Amino acid sequence: MSKAEINAGICGHVTTVEAKMEGKVCKLTITSDCKAIEELAQELQEVNPLMEISCKRATPLTLQMGIKHCYHAACPVPVGIIKAVEVEAKLALPKDVLIKVSKD
Repeated sequence: MSKAEINAGICGHVTTVEAKMEGKVCKLTITSDCKAIEELAQELQEVNPLMEISCKRATPLTLQMGIKHCYHAACPVPVGIIKAVEVEAKLALPKDVLIKVSKD
């Protein structure tokens, strides 16, 4: 199982993603204190990892659910979900992602 903890930023919401491969499908358990992400989690319970890693074929299901449920276009949760799926499917190595934002 692969796990991601996503601290979304100024909203203060925290989401935990657990990804587990079962055959060619990755099962997801997503918990969050954000109502929008909880709604996303109800719909996004499994994905095909190969369909999630590229936008060339079609928009990944995770990003579709982000567009449908997230209130803010810059919400990092959908990308965090995809990162957990990539690691679980052995399509990427586990490495933290960081976005630093500052204003001069």
